[in-house]
Amino acid sequence: MNIGAQTIGKTLVASPDRQMEADSDWQLVQRVQSGEVTAFDRLVLKYRERVLGVIYNMTSNREDAADLAQDTFIKAFQSINRFQGQSSFFTWLYRIAVNSTLTHLRKNRLRSFFSFEKIHDEGQNAELISKLTDKHGADRELYVKELQTKLNEALQKLSIKHRTVVTLFEIDNLSHEEIAEIMECSVGTVRSRLHYAKQLLQAELQAYTRA
Repeated sequence: MNIGAQTIGKTLVASPDRQMEADSDWQLVQRVQSGEVTAFDRLVLKYRERVLGVIYNMTSNREDAADLAQDTFIKAFQSINRFQGQSSFFTWLYRIAVNSTLTHLRKNRLRSFFSFEKIHDEGQNAELISKLTDKHGADRELYVKELQTKLNEALQKLSIKHRTVVTLFEIDNLSHEEIAEIMECSVGTVRSRLHYAKQLLQAELQAYTRA
């Protein structure tokens, strides 16, 4: 029985576009599970940049991000027969990526966690970063570099789980519901972690938020 379409969305209400994406992914997953290994290449091409992005924003290290992204897809392929569509393939894949990265961070105790590069280069609307950088005009480049250092130091005072929630929400623009799926916790927990993290970061960066 095809349970993918029925079960996706039980824990969150997907938008029409996201639902179409989930249904399309589920069809590819079923083809892989049926032995059509090359169908997995389409999933890799579709999500490679997004997975690489979220890992890079968690590690701020390109080599580590590339290795962890490759490891994510290897794990996903090895586990593909166990995926039954209880969530979207997107959130399932992100969960593998995040868990692999969290394990890596814990083992290596990396100092750098948060990157401004994706926001700065692509102009993404991250609430916290916009508030901190918009007012500096021509000095933005120098200010961003200094702020990145200060923010990395502030983020070290957060737990890894709190830092992950900040990354997924502020940088990758995922919803509370999607983050809850990925982090395997309640939406309330996501909101609580995000609120705590923002409060701490804003307190640590008061000097930068003053007019």
